[in-house]
Amino acid sequence: MRQDTRLSRVLHVLIHMEKHEKPATSDAIAAMLQTNPVVVRRTMAGLRDAGYVTSEKGHGGGWVLARPLSDITLLDIYKALGTPELFSIGLSGDNPACVIEQSVNMALADGMKEAEAILLARFAKITLADLAQESFKRWAQSGHKASAMENF
Repeated sequence: MRQDTRLSRVLHVLIHMEKHEKPATSDAIAAMLQTNPVVVRRTMAGLRDAGYVTSEKGHGGGWVLARPLSDITLLDIYKALGTPELFSIGLSGDNPACVIEQSVNMALADGMKEAEAILLARFAKITLADLAQESFKRWAQSGHKASAMENF
């Protein structure tokens, strides 16, 4: 089953954008993520609609942060992406009248709901500034120059 990596990838982009001195074009973001600029525009449009980024058209245009990273949580971005499925485990529906299938599905669904609540509560506590700070610390420890993080 294919994993949905949009959340991780968008968080990566937004942290880079915080250090970027000029607007980030869809083409530049697409090159960094090895995807199509149309996919970037579609994804970033959802973030723009939620008020986390703005866009400018034309020469010198692109995407810029609309809020400081300290004002954006992982939960905010997760919601702006349309609350993608957190777990790839699915429930069986082959024989809904079977009491065994019903029991299994109930146990799995209850566990997934509990795990989802814990995960979303954690997402609400972590800001993008927290992620950026950890990233910059790791970057410096690896011996790289801080200015190199500004590049897409």
